[in-house]
Amino acid sequence: MNIQEFIQEQVFAPRLEKHQVLVVYDPEQRYRDTCLVMADDRRKVVDASDSSIISRAQAIQALGELGQQSIEQLLVYVPAARPLEDEEKQKDPFALYGALYGEFEAAFPMGDGDSYLSICLKAKPDHATEVRRIFEQDANPSFAVIDAIGGGLSWPNLIATLKVESTRDILFSLLVPGDSQLVSLNAGDSWVAETRELLKASIGLTLKTRGKTWSAIGEELWRFVLFSEFVFDLPEPLPAALADVPRATEAAKPLVEDICERLRSDRRTQATYIERAEAVEAELELSSLCDGIVDLGERDTFPFEERTFLHQAMDALQRDDTDKVRHILSRHVQSVWTGKGESQAQWDLLRSALALVETCQDNDRLLVEHTRSMESLIDFYLAQFREVDRLHREFEQAVSDYDWQDTQGLMHPLQQRVRKQYGQLIEKLQLLFTKHLTNSGWPVSGRLANTEVFDKLVGPKLAQSGNKVAYLMVDALRYELGVALEQQLAEDGKVELTSALAQLPSITLVGMASLLPDASTGLKLNRIDGKLVPAINDQEVKTVAQRMDVIRKRYGQRFQEGRLEDFVRNRFKVEDGTELLVLRSVEIDGHFENHPDTAPNEIINALKRIRVAVHKLKDAGFSDVVIPTDHGFFMNTHAQAGDTCSKNSGDWLNIHERCLLGDGAADGNHYELATDKAGIRSDMPKLAGPLTMASYRSGMLYYHGGASLQECVVPVITVKLEASKQAAIEQASVVLSYKNGAKRITTRLPVVEIAVETQDMFSTHSDFEILLEAQDKNGNVVGEAKPGGAVNPATGTITLRPDDKAQITVKMQMEFEGKFKIKALNPSTMATYCQLDLETDYTV
Repeated sequence: MNIQEFIQEQVFAPRLEKHQVLVVYDPEQRYRDTCLVMADDRRKVVDASDSSIISRAQAIQALGELGQQSIEQLLVYVPAARPLEDEEKQKDPFALYGALYGEFEAAFPMGDGDSYLSICLKAKPDHATEVRRIFEQDANPSFAVIDAIGGGLSWPNLIATLKVESTRDILFSLLVPGDSQLVSLNAGDSWVAETRELLKASIGLTLKTRGKTWSAIGEELWRFVLFSEFVFDLPEPLPAALADVPRATEAAKPLVEDICERLRSDRRTQATYIERAEAVEAELELSSLCDGIVDLGERDTFPFEERTFLHQAMDALQRDDTDKVRHILSRHVQSVWTGKGESQAQWDLLRSALALVETCQDNDRLLVEHTRSMESLIDFYLAQFREVDRLHREFEQAVSDYDWQDTQGLMHPLQQRVRKQYGQLIEKLQLLFTKHLTNSGWPVSGRLANTEVFDKLVGPKLAQSGNKVAYLMVDALRYELGVALEQQLAEDGKVELTSALAQLPSITLVGMASLLPDASTGLKLNRIDGKLVPAINDQEVKTVAQRMDVIRKRYGQRFQEGRLEDFVRNRFKVEDGTELLVLRSVEIDGHFENHPDTAPNEIINALKRIRVAVHKLKDAGFSDVVIPTDHGFFMNTHAQAGDTCSKNSGDWLNIHERCLLGDGAADGNHYELATDKAGIRSDMPKLAGPLTMASYRSGMLYYHGGASLQECVVPVITVKLEASKQAAIEQASVVLSYKNGAKRITTRLPVVEIAVETQDMFSTHSDFEILLEAQDKNGNVVGEAKPGGAVNPATGTITLRPDDKAQITVKMQMEFEGKFKIKALNPSTMATYCQLDLETDYTV
């Protein structure tokens, strides 16, 4: 294709197809013949070279024909410069055409990309150096000169050896030869002399190595290409110590950048690129030599640049420059360095920090509009503010995922800044809540209370024998988690999420009792031997056995109960005749109580088990599932040393270091109200607690028991079970791959690629949700997909459409070493889509 054909087919024709009209401005009259020969039956060309009056009339007539569809396209050639200012546009009789069809997008040239030099570089990408040399000698070379470029170059031995023809493809193959290409390169050295000539002609590399093997030439070529791209992108002067390192001339910049971008974006070459870039960075000591450079440009050729961009984003977030953070994140979301699990964890933490900061700012502005009453405050929390808590939980999850490798405390300042902003907003919300609590009491009239859940949502379903209902009593399922769970359960049936108000005080002992039959009328909280004892209709219900006995007395042989985890693991069988199955889950609360630092990750496992349980219940013939919870919780990670509250003086029971039951003096740091006003039947007259989110003991990273929206507004989920909606496994194929077939992982954060390949036309519009787990030979989970990015932080699953791909970091357990399988599973049935056999090969 000569240069004129390139301009016609690659520049003008696409714009005409898009806009129907194109006005070509050409003060040098370079493109006149190119435009005129484009006229045909469907396209009219108007030439304004001779007479502007005649050409204007011709253009108006052609515009009418275009409107009547007599012609399909109109090209107007104007031998003048394109008007840029409004005054110039008003004087130009043809400016109207570009404005009518795309607001001057229908004009040529448009920016530097339409310069003659840029067009020639695009037309002759393999000869960029020669093109630039010619333009340095003549700013307006003829088409014939451009067409002659490259006419005498040929590389017969290279073409025969590598089975590619263009200079770009030859260079690419010399950097990352395929298996057959590598065999051919190692079979002889007839290609070496041509390689030396090609490298010098195309990118200006004069090989220093005297070696005639691919490994020697490839090493020098990699260093030259990578360092050249780094220098091209560097806005600041190169350090003196690097001034003599060989690099390409400016003329080779488009070819070098194109090859580097191809190496980074091609999944088949990314691992090699990472390995080579790390080696070159270490060899040239770039990290230390460039330590004083502030601006490294836009590209992250080397890993130290990616770390520098990360530091810039962290600094911007500390300065509240969220626009800059967002810009850096968008630039690096597809960075090759996110293919390293360690880097991905850092960027995920930054991304979650930005999301939390911006959501805090948004909700801080909106909160003032919802302060007039408790009802308004609760509605605001349910509709919007819960997202603050979700993003805070996901932020803490990202902290947990990264903290173990942050031995230098790199991201600790960022964590403190984000936690401080979250804490300030939460305290503002909490003061409003406790103010309304004191004034209006609890629970709020007209809203579902936890004490009513069984009698309103479960009891009526069991009024007629034959209905099978499952009642999942989940400990510490906060409202925002209920939202996530509702979305997960949608494929199993008709799901409805509503809110309920937890019984005060918001502890498991009381909350689980409030979910029993007759709790709305019969629940009492009394003080016996210095301890809080709940009872329903005077029957104590302080233990699991006592609570289950209340249900058993009412439903007899229709009732069965057990731990949800045991049900999921098939450790007990649902008995014939069971119509009310109570399944108990305590994992969220238990893990937070004992391991608060890593508890956010346990939430994923807890929701996963609930989802599997619901699917199994459908298979077991149950028609309805009701999922309530006893209380919510608060993650107190923003608290500093000394952020505590002193207890009121008096005769009080201290409940979970968050509230008091009994009697005593009031002070300005506490809310206080009569127990009956707080919805509590008790022999203790008063309920009191801190006005803020403070507790009575320092160091509590997680708690419940007090009065806050996070602790007391909880979800209730009902599911009407029906047939599964997820596309069948045979309709699509799930494929796992790791580093082009590598069988050993050298990091505890390996990155695998997962893809869904279409098997039939009916599955092309289906979403496939996939759970990724690493399992040892006994089926024990030894690694899981790290939340963040494509991995849903609440569910731990990846949702892909057919023909989608995603890179997923698998977080391996620190103590595990040996052979394992990475399995892609159906999250509802735990059926295996596919698996990948790997083993560990850690260096330390």
